[in-house]
Amino acid sequence: MGGDEEFRIVAGVDGSAPARLALEWAVAEARLRHGRVRAVTAWQFPPVTVGMEGLIRNPDVFPEAARRLQNETLQRVDSEGVTVTGDVVQGHPADVLLRAAEDADLLVVGSRGLGGFTGMLLGSVSTQILHHAPCPVLVVRTRTRADGGE
Repeated sequence: MGGDEEFRIVAGVDGSAPARLALEWAVAEARLRHGRVRAVTAWQFPPVTVGMEGLIRNPDVFPEAARRLQNETLQRVDSEGVTVTGDVVQGHPADVLLRAAEDADLLVVGSRGLGGFTGMLLGSVSTQILHHAPCPVLVVRTRTRADGGE
């Protein structure tokens, strides 16, 4: 970040509790740094669609669902005083977030998203991002019951 530029934060939003906490953290950090947040939600067609042609009558259902999920998350976060924009992009979540972070000062994601296995400390997307991000990365983790949290 140089001179007069705003601090740019990209936050991954997938509807999970860790992603909501990551967005809350990103907004709070942007407020402190007089920056902006770009919330990014990735979507993909299901990997197995053979034989599902009859079930999927409207392929627009996937991006529409992703947009609705993102809007619901954005509405739950107090972003007063911070510019927050949202993008919904087709592609694998790690790839989409890495591209979005190319001009960012910070990439913020939750430790685990909606996929994966319960009990993992990091999900596959956050692990991939940690290894390949073009900017600093913050992985927000929810508290466990043992930690006194949720």
